[in-house]
Amino acid sequence: MKRIVNALDELKWGKRTCAVFVLSATTVIALPAQTLTTLFTFDGTDGAGSSGLVQGRDGNFYGTAAVGGTNPGHGIWGGTVFKISPSGTLTTLHNFCSQTDCADGQSPDNGLVQAANGDFYGTTQYGGASPDGSLSGTVFKITPGGKLTTIYSFCAQSGCADGAAPVAGLIQGSDGNFYGTTYQGGNPSCEYGCGTVFRITPAGALTTLYSFCAEAGCPDGEIPEAGLFEATDGTYYGATYAGGNTQCPRGCGTVFKITSSGTLTTLYTFCSQTGCTDGAHPAAGLVEGTDGNFYGTTWYGGSGNAGTIFKLTPAGALTTLHRFLCQDQCPDGSDPGAPLIQATDGNFYGTSYYGGANGLGTIFRITSSGKLTTLYSFSGDQEFPYGALLQATDGDFYGAAGETIFSMSEGLRPFVKTQPHFGAAGAAITILGTDLTGSTSVTFNGTPAAFTIVSATEITTTVPAGATSGEVQVTTPGGTLASGGPFLVAP
Repeated sequence: MKRIVNALDELKWGKRTCAVFVLSATTVIALPAQTLTTLFTFDGTDGAGSSGLVQGRDGNFYGTAAVGGTNPGHGIWGGTVFKISPSGTLTTLHNFCSQTDCADGQSPDNGLVQAANGDFYGTTQYGGASPDGSLSGTVFKITPGGKLTTIYSFCAQSGCADGAAPVAGLIQGSDGNFYGTTYQGGNPSCEYGCGTVFRITPAGALTTLYSFCAEAGCPDGEIPEAGLFEATDGTYYGATYAGGNTQCPRGCGTVFKITSSGTLTTLYTFCSQTGCTDGAHPAAGLVEGTDGNFYGTTWYGGSGNAGTIFKLTPAGALTTLHRFLCQDQCPDGSDPGAPLIQATDGNFYGTSYYGGANGLGTIFRITSSGKLTTLYSFSGDQEFPYGALLQATDGDFYGAAGETIFSMSEGLRPFVKTQPHFGAAGAAITILGTDLTGSTSVTFNGTPAAFTIVSATEITTTVPAGATSGEVQVTTPGGTLASGGPFLVAP
């Protein structure tokens, strides 16, 4: 199910109402059915409703389940953090609501990020140690072995001025701090607060960078359900589900950028076109393409009110790449609510929450010019994909739908990932990959680097002096593996 609190119910348009049917200018192609491999099926006691995965340094995948587990919380079960091997063996690392009144958090509604120190960081939508912990939410860290520490409980300030209910996950910025959003709390001009952008140190010191609805009518946006990403220019980008254009109840949503010091600029306001054919209510974050543009989705708007896929320049010029049509049971999908990813073939991959051949959601591929291909239509226990896809270093895709975790192969080659994807000369870098044992060289855009092979899935290195931004390459006995994106050498 799409997990948006009751406070947002009034924002949602009746499905297919207020629709302006405009044929998409893009091409839709349906391929013969792809084969998904079900790696694991949740039974409730081990979690339910996973939002996506992150690949750890040990080659396993880590994720959260928003509900389920062994501890009853406030109205629903508390949720879990888990580890799953590529072959499908799942280990529950933490059951939330293990403390009185769920002081350790409840309902982790998005995925994890593995930090430079090797620990994982995430958020819970509810719980926490604040006076109204059932509503506040938390930021936590957890070791790969499962030791969880709550580093911040929201609503620690009067009126939840520091924010509440962080539904999105975190990112680690190039300064080593974490950045995120809350979709409640902050400015009290909204009934439940209008949401915030925050920075938090690994030790848990939180700074509220921005409270939305700073002006009458909320032209700056309201309720940021999506998370942030750091672009190559060092600025953070995100989206708000509401605010902006008042053509929708409480606004149709925005795209914004914000500096690490808290200066916010609204780049685009949705429903700027007649009938909202440019989209409305972005529920997911954006991704920066290798061409320097930003790519994202909207949950509503477009043609038939079924959502859109868009490209946005850094200056704020928007191009709608695809409008989900929904004129015949949404064969190409409907309501894309998860972020896109750019895979190593240069194309973007994503999921739609509804639609497809069975009405239960799809996996799709779309080019930067807007040619969309439906790769898979979910059915049975695989339904309603909520989180983003992950392309692992073996080249395959991994994700979650309904009560299952799955893998899907598109025949893409293995590659390597760097953690983090930026650093100055001398900075310590971890390289993730597959079958790295016996590697003979590591280069940063052609500049050789000293390295240590930790395991078959991990190499440690440092950014060599004189290196420039570009691909990281690792020479292995099986061939040369390139990074899935450019490594950014900081000044």
